[in-house]
Amino acid sequence: MQNKLGINIHYFTYPEGKYDERVSAWIKVAGYEAALTMKNNKNIFSNESKSLLVIDRFGQSELKKAISQTDGGLQLPAWKLGFDFNSQIIKNKVLPQDIPLVLISGGKPITIHVDSRYQVKDIVVKNQAIAGVDGPFFSMEKPDSNEVIGPIFSQNTKKFIPEDSYDNNKLKNRPLVLISENKVDFIPFNPKHHNTIKGLQKEMPNFTDAFVGSAFLVRNSQPQLAETFGELFKFNEPRHRAFWGIHRSGQPMIGVSYKRVGSVKLGQLLAQIRFRDAVMLDSGASTSLAYQGKFLVRYTLRPVLHIVALVSPKSTSKLTCVVAQY
Repeated sequence: MQNKLGINIHYFTYPEGKYDERVSAWIKVAGYEAALTMKNNKNIFSNESKSLLVIDRFGQSELKKAISQTDGGLQLPAWKLGFDFNSQIIKNKVLPQDIPLVLISGGKPITIHVDSRYQVKDIVVKNQAIAGVDGPFFSMEKPDSNEVIGPIFSQNTKKFIPEDSYDNNKLKNRPLVLISENKVDFIPFNPKHHNTIKGLQKEMPNFTDAFVGSAFLVRNSQPQLAETFGELFKFNEPRHRAFWGIHRSGQPMIGVSYKRVGSVKLGQLLAQIRFRDAVMLDSGASTSLAYQGKFLVRYTLRPVLHIVALVSPKSTSKLTCVVAQY
């Protein structure tokens, strides 16, 4: 084909989609960049494929089904800085530098603070959100408490809870997240000024949600260096990690890493896929992501008491205090 067409052939299609590890290994040795397969009994989207040497496809008879479930992928950056809380909520899986990340973007960001500890999926479903990721660190001393580390305000409870002075001082310069109906601010936390509702209102008068994240991963489109993480415990140890932030398109985006990764590397990956700002959330055993009533992680999960959720813009006015329903 290369001789006849006069161009290089970079891709291979397995006959009838059939292959095994031995065959795909030889495809790689032969110099192909990617190879296509398909299954007779199951249709798999290409972004859910095992690797570039095993890219799944839909059969012709299933094209209508495929089209109905597709999306536009990660959005291109906006020409102007701003926020987009009106886009469709979609799920993507990306593989920057061979680190699989699962991302959910679009909709409007909110936080949900519950009365005890529950699985992220259950909190998402109970509150009629589309997706959610676990939130900030919380107290491990009292198994059934709902004490978050840092001051907190969630629109589902409409109750401001300050942090005690001992832990408050340890949080200096960690990301204070302020969310309103049409914007998000990520501000270095100042324990002297940000532990009262009046202090938060000086930063954002009409905020609807507030909490302190674990660390900045990306600020102003730049990945953060190791020295910016301060004394955060084992911040660069490879772990499953949860994060959220604003993409350069202006859309909110939540996600988790499927592979264990350090915080510095994760910040580099998120900057690579065009996060404008990104904050690390509680990670390790708490790392959890849910979408449309289903978990998107593959390990045993620790129940949590706070999540960052994505909701349809039309549904935010319907949010009520549902904590008592648990």
